[in-house]
Amino acid sequence: MFYDLLKTRRSIRKFQDKEVEREKLDLILKSALLAPSSRSIRPWEFIVVSDKELLNKLSKCREHSSQFLSGAKHAIIVIADAEKSDVCVEDASIASIVIQLAAQSQGLGSCWIQVRNRFRNKEESAGNYIKELMHIPEKYCVESIIAIGYPNENKKPYDENDSAYDKIHYDSF
Repeated sequence: MFYDLLKTRRSIRKFQDKEVEREKLDLILKSALLAPSSRSIRPWEFIVVSDKELLNKLSKCREHSSQFLSGAKHAIIVIADAEKSDVCVEDASIASIVIQLAAQSQGLGSCWIQVRNRFRNKEESAGNYIKELMHIPEKYCVESIIAIGYPNENKKPYDENDSAYDKIHYDSF
């Protein structure tokens, strides 16, 4: 059930040293290609990274919060063509969560690394670092990197009793 998938999907930052089957990775990517986008423009594109050296370099895209990527088996860099759509950020975000949910449905762990509007250091943005490293044309925005692999940590599912029901409003605020 979809609700159960949402309750059990947690950010995983520790991964097993176990190969991810090609069929599982292909299903994640096919799912990403089905992600909804404004006016079906589909401004997003995906760069799959499996090379350990590249994963290590990508893990240094931010001062904090990205180092765990070096332990993942794969990363999917989600980029979007800003010339195609004025809402490419939203479209790339939707694709990013579809990737995470597809990974979860395959028994894999994932974690979103925010790239857009984040910095590698005081002089360089995370997006520019990744663009240069991965030879991404200037017109693309780098939204996120999704780390993927078999989890090497157990996290409890979300408890629906802890949900912020006070954030739900009907008919007006």
